Amino acid sequence: MIEKGAVLPMFYLPPVEYFARLNTYKPDILIEREEHFPKQTYRNRANIYSPEGILPLVVPVVKGSKTHTKIKDVKISYDFRWQRIHWQSLEACYRRSAYFEYYEDDFAAFYDKKKQINFLFDFNEELLHLLLKFTKIKVDIKYTEEYHPTYSVPDYRASITPKKESELQQKPYFQVFEERQGFLQNLSIVDLLFNQGPQSINYL
Repeated sequence: MIEKGAVLPMFYLPPVEYFARLNTYKPDILIEREEHFPKQTYRNRANIYSPEGILPLVVPVVKGSKTHTKIKDVKISYDFRWQRIHWQSLEACYRRSAYFEYYEDDFAAFYDKKKQINFLFDFNEELLHLLLKFTKIKVDIKYTEEYHPTYSVPDYRASITPKKESELQQKPYFQVFEERQGFLQNLSIVDLLFNQGPQSINYL
């Protein structure tokens, strides 16, 4: 149990709110790894801004990864080329953004078919460390060793979800397709990074 900081889940390319919470409660962050895998959450999906609006990128998991599988034991499925689809989507949506080329090579490595990380948690963890480096947020991450339903510190395991609007009040920043759909809130952190670059930390 922790006495300060906050509890957060492990997400795939987490939304802006996730990093705002990290920045608020740093350096003491406890990441949940003992929970059972909840479906239709940011644990294996991220939302980006496409010409048609929100585009969800979903990391497929091996069948059998139902609600009774611990998040740390959920395996990624490589039965089809989802990495290629995700990378093509990121390129199509952000190639015109100011900072895509600045970060491109680091992200591209995660979508190379030769890179096959078995477990979703491990894949997300590697991406999180890269994103923390780019956002310049310094945190002391610890991981849960058993599941606790409640904590005495702020707990965001269930509240940051694609199923409801974010509680975070976001100021608009420039987005590539904003002339089509206006400002879209709480997209993946990559939307902020590709559009704002090193200024992202000031925004957060």
